[in-house]
Amino acid sequence: MGRSPRKDLVAGLTVAVVALPLALGFGISSGAGAEAGLVTAVIAGTVAAVFGGSNLQVTGPTGAMTVVLIPIVHRYGMNGVLTVGLLAGALLIALALAKAGRWMSYVPVPVVEGFTLGIAAVIGLQQVPAALGVKAPSGDNPAVIAAKAVGDFAAHPEWTATAMAAGVVLLMLLGARLRPSVPFSLVGVVLATLLVRVGQLRVATIGHLPAGIPAPSLSFFESAHLPALLPSALAVAALAALESLMSASAADAMSVSERHDSNRELFGQGLANLSAPLFGGVAATGAIARTAVNVRTGAVSRLSALIHAAVLTVIVFAAAPLVAGIPLAALAGVLIATAIRMVEVGSLRALARSGRGEALVIGLTAAVTLASTLVNAVLTGLLAAGVLALRQVTREARLEQVPLHADLPPGDHHEQEQELLAEHIVAYRIDGPLLFTAAHRFLLELTEQADVRVVILRMSRVSALDSSGAKVLGDAIDRLARRGALVLVSGVRDDHRDRLAALGVLDRLHATGRVFPSTPEAIAFARAHLHGAGLLPAPPPSEPQPQPHAAPRPEQAGTVR
Repeated sequence: MGRSPRKDLVAGLTVAVVALPLALGFGISSGAGAEAGLVTAVIAGTVAAVFGGSNLQVTGPTGAMTVVLIPIVHRYGMNGVLTVGLLAGALLIALALAKAGRWMSYVPVPVVEGFTLGIAAVIGLQQVPAALGVKAPSGDNPAVIAAKAVGDFAAHPEWTATAMAAGVVLLMLLGARLRPSVPFSLVGVVLATLLVRVGQLRVATIGHLPAGIPAPSLSFFESAHLPALLPSALAVAALAALESLMSASAADAMSVSERHDSNRELFGQGLANLSAPLFGGVAATGAIARTAVNVRTGAVSRLSALIHAAVLTVIVFAAAPLVAGIPLAALAGVLIATAIRMVEVGSLRALARSGRGEALVIGLTAAVTLASTLVNAVLTGLLAAGVLALRQVTREARLEQVPLHADLPPGDHHEQEQELLAEHIVAYRIDGPLLFTAAHRFLLELTEQADVRVVILRMSRVSALDSSGAKVLGDAIDRLARRGALVLVSGVRDDHRDRLAALGVLDRLHATGRVFPSTPEAIAFARAHLHGAGLLPAPPPSEPQPQPHAAPRPEQAGTVR
């Protein structure tokens, strides 16, 4: 932290200015109150900065987390929210100790984009009542609440709050284009507060804030409701892990040489979520917007995040009366503008153009985020992306009949011999993954062939093999054998032998010497078989007779031809 304290000081002050209205807004939006948002930014921001795995990450309350917390506040009150925060912190530490950080990088980009789009929609809809200056209707679904608020406003329109919220939104969006370095969110909030005080406008304000941070206490712990709160804690922990690691990865991408430690980041977020509830704060995550501001304003170490928390602490203790006069409509405008800026239209358009599957995953994830819980949205997106990936893998796999002459020595290219071989021997090469999604199609293709005496299965290009694929392969071999075909297998890869052996797929072929390291040896065995059956002319006396293989020779076990 001593490398460049001046840069960290500037970055920390800038982030604090940006974080103040967001912390207040997200605290109010979650139902826990503005003071809970401030306390979360101070306590969680400090602990995560010290113990986290990223030098540039800024932690605090976020819009995604408010979406999870609102139903908990309605059902269990503030004590339930604090208990969920403690449980989520313990779960995050357990994930860190289990080194689960690396798994978060496997979440597909369309799922992340759809998740972000859904969260942005939820955050925007949540602000509609405050932006219209009406009391928030009851309910859990933000779209329903917003629709009811619009109905209440239409019955008794009051344009002061609406104009104020719209003005803050326009100021932030237009200001960001003209002067990206200026914190227009704070400018808008200050102007709205001054307008209310000077003009004596009748709009709702934040109201009373405690002059300081509450003393630590464990009296809130809802032990009686632990079983009911555990699913919510799992959702909070999963969201905190996902959003924090996404934010840390974004910080790495924006910086030159920074690389975060994902497991340590989970550990730091776990400690932060254990600490914040003890002071009345809510669950926190790494905040992408604040982290981006931190990096872009020149932060080089954790000192900037600590300065940001220190500045907010001063505001909690010294400026509570001023903060209490901030209009709720102005904060609603800040959050609406933040939700709009969360949506990367160019990225969404590019992903949608790359394929209908990506567009489907984005839309499905966003829709479930809006209609259900965030965890359900991520699980739905992962399931849809997995199905599409399997479909793509299945398309890559193919069964192709290949000519025999490419695998025969030069002396065997006599046209008459080739014609006779082609009449009685057919060779198939399996390319790509032989998984359950493609295995039954292969079974049909193999067993619907014309009447031939020998079928050679070339398996050197099978990239992946699961138990279903191995079982179907065994069924195909049995069906061909019942039709009187001699089945030979060549080029089985070493990493597939154990699965085939465990299921006994090739046991009978091994026992009769019909598994070969290479295709030419399989063809030689097939020719000997056809000679013995009188279907091919007898070989010249000087030509050696092929010997059956009970099993691949060790020195040839890895041969792929």
